[in-house]
Amino acid sequence: MNEMQPNTIGTPVRFPFRLRTDGILARILWAIGLSIVCAAGLIALADKNPLVAFSAMLAGAFGSAHQIGVALNKASPYLFAGSGLAICFRAGVINMGSDGQIAFGGIGAMATIMAWPGEPGLAAVIVALLAAAFCGGLWAGLATAIHLGRGVNEVLVTLLLNFVALLFVQLVLSGVLGQTGAGFLQSPLVPRTAWLWRVPLFDFHIGIAVAALGAGLLSFILWKTPFGFAVRVAGRSRLATAYAGFSLAGITWGVMLSAGALAGLAGGTEVLGLHHRLIEGFSSGFGFKAVTVALFGALEPAAVIPAAIFIGLLETGALSMQRQIGVPSALVVVIEAMTMLFILIATVRRS
Repeated sequence: MNEMQPNTIGTPVRFPFRLRTDGILARILWAIGLSIVCAAGLIALADKNPLVAFSAMLAGAFGSAHQIGVALNKASPYLFAGSGLAICFRAGVINMGSDGQIAFGGIGAMATIMAWPGEPGLAAVIVALLAAAFCGGLWAGLATAIHLGRGVNEVLVTLLLNFVALLFVQLVLSGVLGQTGAGFLQSPLVPRTAWLWRVPLFDFHIGIAVAALGAGLLSFILWKTPFGFAVRVAGRSRLATAYAGFSLAGITWGVMLSAGALAGLAGGTEVLGLHHRLIEGFSSGFGFKAVTVALFGALEPAAVIPAAIFIGLLETGALSMQRQIGVPSALVVVIEAMTMLFILIATVRRS
């Protein structure tokens, strides 16, 4: 199916995002099937029954409403950061700094709640999330300024700033945001009135819904606005971008600030919705999972939604398999990585 199809009166119908014509869905299904076969072989080598193991994995992911809620909570930061990375990659900007941007988002949210006069309520939560988005965008803006101002490769800048951000979290937890007497670096507990609302029965916080709205908005921007058209042109050809009169620097600033703000929101929702405090190293590893999710979603922000949920369910099910049948923790990590590797191999091939 093409991106544009004529209707009965000859007017083209436009879809919110491009429908791929190179068998992307079939290749993803093949990738998942291959990963299942290889995982079964590894489980058998570990002297475990693959059928029992996969049954435990499915039960861990879908066995109860609570387990589904755990998976959605895991998927929330992947969706926030992954949708932002998708639009960065669309523009040909390789942003590897989600870990640091998430960390700064958590700092912004926690600092706002601690500085709030009186008992924090709904207004405090909204302001804290806005502060999280601002701090995440600020950290992404620093990387963009170094990249554009000094000509440093964006991969190197964003990657190295991750370590600076993680050290900055340690710094603030050792000082103004830290809790005295704790066994490890952490902030005081967020007051219950500032916790993100949770869906009854499933017990997942509303961060996943906010992330889905953000991904939908990015998809609209990508396919329905002049800026989105410029992003797609920049990702295809820098020469065509210059010929069309688009500002490559402006595009870079736009996608980086958008990705940073969404990553910052991921940090804010982790602090207010899951941990209810700022913890040292809470953002480590989220950025690289977000890269996987962005590629799994074929760089379509809307398609990143099911991709993030799939990864969340996979992780939740794998942990349950480890607990129930005693699969070694290293093997669980290998199974997850192999599944993601096959999916990446299947989805990155472009026509």
